[in-house]
Amino acid sequence: MRKKRILLLSEGFGAGHTQAAHALSVGLRQLSPDLQTRVLELGAFLHPTLARLVFSAYRKTIVSKPKLYGFVYRKQYKKSLNRLTRLALHRLFYGQTTEVIKQLKPDTIVCTHPFPSAVISRLKRAGLSVPLCTVITDYDAHGTWISPEVNKYLVSTEEVKHKLLMRGVPDDHIEVTGIPVHPKFWRQHDKEELRLRFGLQAVPTVLVMGGGWGLVQQEETLRHMIGWRDRLQFIFCMGSNEKALARLADDPRFKHPHILLMGFTREIDKLMDVSDLLITKPGGMTCTEGLAKGLPMLFYSPIPGQEEENCLYFTERGFGEQIKSLQTLDFWFEKLTMATAKENRPNGSGTSLLAYNPITCHQAIMRMLS
Repeated sequence: MRKKRILLLSEGFGAGHTQAAHALSVGLRQLSPDLQTRVLELGAFLHPTLARLVFSAYRKTIVSKPKLYGFVYRKQYKKSLNRLTRLALHRLFYGQTTEVIKQLKPDTIVCTHPFPSAVISRLKRAGLSVPLCTVITDYDAHGTWISPEVNKYLVSTEEVKHKLLMRGVPDDHIEVTGIPVHPKFWRQHDKEELRLRFGLQAVPTVLVMGGGWGLVQQEETLRHMIGWRDRLQFIFCMGSNEKALARLADDPRFKHPHILLMGFTREIDKLMDVSDLLITKPGGMTCTEGLAKGLPMLFYSPIPGQEEENCLYFTERGFGEQIKSLQTLDFWFEKLTMATAKENRPNGSGTSLLAYNPITCHQAIMRMLS
């Protein structure tokens, strides 16, 4: 019997969308070995050179002109992609999408970014009969996610569902599943083993992520953080920003037994398990991973738009706090130093893995195949 096939489409505007697609891909195959999955960043797959230029320009705009991005986000907040934009996307990036679908013959298409969702919706209007599932990867629902041809929306919260309902999406087209995380985040690792593996000390540990998206420019904040390096341990994860990593590595203040500098890694799940506090930009994917790990979070410099909404959702529910001054850092760092040796994570924030069902989203997609 032919295995059921799921095509997962994303785009490289930030890492979270594609991370969600891979999380679903791996998780679906683990839950049902009879499934075949394929993940594609559609623009990069069809036009890699052009896509790389577009994504680079997007990143520079986010870092250098966040207010401009926020203005555009809010101005278009209640609007779907207009007909001209959908047509331009189709011709510029995805003119060959029909051939991709013919070759891969998926039984269901899952989109974790609004652009491929809009393109598949357009193909469905032209006669494509494959069911379309759209996974919204933030704690907000921008209008660009919405197309009448989407068969099922998988959303993070009841609040996001309500926003879709207010925009005319039928109730039976929406399911609250949470944002999917990679199966690596489904289990806890032994903290002592991880300390040995990464060469860490048995002291309270702070994981700092997203440095390549602006934190390295906040000299005062960085200087204040490492002023605690004799009492706390810091893991600075710079991602793919090699220049930022090299800059910190050359700084004598960061040459300390309690400071670990890292570039791109596929072991964020382990770094979260060995840490007691996460400092990050409030991207939907990272926040959800921290939620799954029960890790208290501090948020810095939310990008106007979806990151502001993510930050608001998590702070209102006590899962984290926005860094509004250096005193916020001092409060949490002092809290860490006062925690017991056996359990360094502060009480009163975060949640447990039991409070987050990591496979709900996968199960919803599997139901679409039956």
